Amino acid sequence: MAWLDALAGIEDLEDAEFDASLVHDLELRATGKEPRPIRFSTPTFKEYSSTELKGCGKNSFPAFSITAGACGLNCDHCQKKILEPMIPATHPAMLDEKVRHLVETEGLNGFLLSGGSNKRNEIPYGRYLPVVEKLKKDFPDLRIAIHSALLDERRAKAMESAGVDTVMMDVIGAAETIKEVYNLDRPVDDFEETLAALCSTSMEVTPHIVIGLHYGQILGEANALDIVSRYPVTALVLVVIMPFYAKPGTFVTPDTTDVGRMFAEARARLPDKQVLLGCARPPGMHKRVTDAYAIMAGLDGIAFPADGAVSVAHTIGRPFEQAHSCCSIKLGSDFGAKVERSFAA
Repeated sequence: MAWLDALAGIEDLEDAEFDASLVHDLELRATGKEPRPIRFSTPTFKEYSSTELKGCGKNSFPAFSITAGACGLNCDHCQKKILEPMIPATHPAMLDEKVRHLVETEGLNGFLLSGGSNKRNEIPYGRYLPVVEKLKKDFPDLRIAIHSALLDERRAKAMESAGVDTVMMDVIGAAETIKEVYNLDRPVDDFEETLAALCSTSMEVTPHIVIGLHYGQILGEANALDIVSRYPVTALVLVVIMPFYAKPGTFVTPDTTDVGRMFAEARARLPDKQVLLGCARPPGMHKRVTDAYAIMAGLDGIAFPADGAVSVAHTIGRPFEQAHSCCSIKLGSDFGAKVERSFAA
C-alpha cells in the first residue's frame, strides 16, 4: 500500500492534509533502504501526554536556566518565553543543590543547562563550570547538555574540561534574520566560528536550525545546512518556528509542505548523521502533519511526538524506542539497541 493511502487509515490523522507529491517523493527516497530506527524523546521540559506514549518522570531530565527568565536579546521569535518552564538556578550553589537533590530523590538521569543571553548572544557559564565538573565527578553517569550560544574556542574547551557531554547552538544562515529577528549585530560567520570551536572539542555537538525563523519565511535555512554540513557534528536538530511565542502579527506559520521539504533536504545533506526534530514546533494538526513528514523523511528522532506519530512509524516499517531525555543527549552507537515494536502482530 502506498504511503499516502496508508496515512488515511490512521485515526489521529483522519483530518490531516498531506502534499501528495511530497509524500510520494519521500516514499521513493526510502525505497530499497533499510528502515532507520527512530527515537521518540519525552524529557521533563514540559508536561507531555499522547494517545500512544506515556510521559516520563517529573524530573528525570530537567532544564535549568542560569538567568531564570531574563534575556538581554529578547528576540522577536521567543520573547523570553522559552525560559519560563526551566528551573531557575541563578547562582552556582543553587544548581549544585538542586541537581544533588534530584539525584537523591528522583533518580536524575541528566539535565540541560541553559539561560538567556547578553546583547552579544553570549551566556556567562564560567562560574557554573566548576559545579558541573564536581557533579560529573561525583555522578559519572549523569548526562549534561548545555546551550552554548556564541563563544570562542577557549570557552568551548572550558566546557569540555568541565565534563559537558552535549553542546547545542543555533546556526543562522541569513544576516537579515540575525539583525531583524535576533536584534543582534553579529555576522553569519560568528555562528560558523562558534560551530567550528565546538567541533574542535570531544563533546557531542548538536547544532539547531529553526525552520521559518525569519518571520515564518524560508530564508537562511539552506545556508545554515551548508554550514553544518562542513563540520563533524554529532547530530543536527531541526525545530519549527512557533508564532504564538512571538510579537503578535509579526510571524506566519510555515506551511507544513515547506517544512517537510526542509526535512528531506537535511536528510539528504547529512546522510550519515543523526537528524532530529526538536521540541519547538506549532501545535495541533500542524504538529501531527509535521511529525509524519519527519518520520517519512527518515529523521532519527522526535521530541514530544504528536498523536499518530507511532502509528506512522509502524505503518512505514520504522522501528522505534522511547527515551526520557533531551532529544540531543541520547546519541551514539547504542542507539536502537532497545527498539520497541508496540504494534507488532
